[in-house]
Amino acid sequence: MSESKVRVRFAPSPTGPLHIGGVRTALYNYLFAKHHGGTFILRIEDTDQTRYVPGAEEYIREALEWLGIPPDEGVVAGGEKGPYRQSERKDIYAPYAQQLVERGWAYYAFDTPEELEAVRERAKQAKVASWQYNSITRNSMKNSLTLPEEQVQEKLDAGEPYVIRFKMPRGEEVRFEDRIRGWVSFSSDQLDDKVLMKNDGMPTYHLANIVDDHLMEITHVIRGEEWLPSAPLHVMLYKAFDWQAPEFAHLSLILKPNGKGKLSKRDGDEGGFPVFPLEWTDPKTGNTASGYRESGYFPDAVINILAFLGWNPGTPQEIFSLDELVQAFTLDRVGKSGAKFDPEKARWYNQQYLRARTDEELSSLFRPFLADEGLEATDEQLSDYVRLMKERAYFPKDMLDGRYLLESPTTYDEKTVRKKWKEATPEHMRSIADRLLRTSFKADELETAFKSYLQEAEVGMGAIMPNLRVLVTGKGMGPSLFETMEMIGPEEFKARIDRGIESLNAWAG
Repeated sequence: MSESKVRVRFAPSPTGPLHIGGVRTALYNYLFAKHHGGTFILRIEDTDQTRYVPGAEEYIREALEWLGIPPDEGVVAGGEKGPYRQSERKDIYAPYAQQLVERGWAYYAFDTPEELEAVRERAKQAKVASWQYNSITRNSMKNSLTLPEEQVQEKLDAGEPYVIRFKMPRGEEVRFEDRIRGWVSFSSDQLDDKVLMKNDGMPTYHLANIVDDHLMEITHVIRGEEWLPSAPLHVMLYKAFDWQAPEFAHLSLILKPNGKGKLSKRDGDEGGFPVFPLEWTDPKTGNTASGYRESGYFPDAVINILAFLGWNPGTPQEIFSLDELVQAFTLDRVGKSGAKFDPEKARWYNQQYLRARTDEELSSLFRPFLADEGLEATDEQLSDYVRLMKERAYFPKDMLDGRYLLESPTTYDEKTVRKKWKEATPEHMRSIADRLLRTSFKADELETAFKSYLQEAEVGMGAIMPNLRVLVTGKGMGPSLFETMEMIGPEEFKARIDRGIESLNAWAG
């Protein structure tokens, strides 16, 4: 199979928001396609109309756009292999199902839902663990394998409801080589006769998936490990049609932070982190789930987070641009075991991308948060503000912690005051403030004057710096105090010292 013709697809069902496991699948398909100069396709698999959720398809498309991994071909993008929405391809599938019947690889089954339920109930009473419609039980069911040919035709002519089932052979070993897991083997005796066409004329996932992948010339199927049990049927379907199967690669699960089980929405709700790329409001319940975008994550940070959930570059490098990921990504470095989601590592990634933004970019992102708080700043003030605060922030909103750069504090860090505010502190604060106000009030001169005062007064840093900081900012920690003082200016500095000493003396007294 020529790598220059690589064609991969991301084929979600529009049944709700896109979980980050699905996003990772889309990302790996995108990276693989781009690495090989191939095509990344978005196909919507909506054959199960009972599970269709309004808005879900639009959500999927918007999420891929926000993340910067839009499809080259598919719904919206278009292409020569469309339509790319399975519900619009309904008429395509029936002839292929019929072809399988004619070749002896499938059969008509006329069993009603009530009859099937009765069989399952009898099996349950007989202590049969899990009854299957398979190579053994099919012989006692109502289908074209057990009924006379004339009776089958009568039922078809009369329009009697039926499904078309795949005729899974008995006693065969189904083997295929997975690009991630190596050789995988299943016994056909453990596989049931899956329905390929439902009685409403719609194909099941299995038939539509195989036919579409063949017609769209998909070369590699990269999908989650939850589809691994379906893989032997898909391999057999390719064999039945006498088509060349694509190469398969089944991705491991994204696990809870404790490593026990698949990551779920509940884990995100309980842990305070998103599991969806964008915010999602359930149209039925009205409940809203948070998204990475609305939580303040940068799309390129989310890409980096997801890339490392199951893949590693084989080098110490952790920060990758999308272009770098395209160059480095290969399936042979994707792991077989599940990848634990680490919320703190995700925050760390976002912090790295925040720090890498220019002050101008961060100012633009941060200004709306200030506006929401009723705070105003000039462009110059805002640039200084984000420069001072960005090293301590994970998300743009975190920089609100530095609002003291624009307004005087009204509260003071109680822990610092209890521990550091002593009887001699007010006099030290007045003296050092007087010393600092005699400088040009630039950060470097303020620092020099501060250190000079410590030497002359023979006091330690710990007795002066925390108290000076709490008077100026109200906080026990923060960015460079001297740069902070330069930003607020000498008049505001003096006013804060005077007001703070009065407030803390009253509190201490």
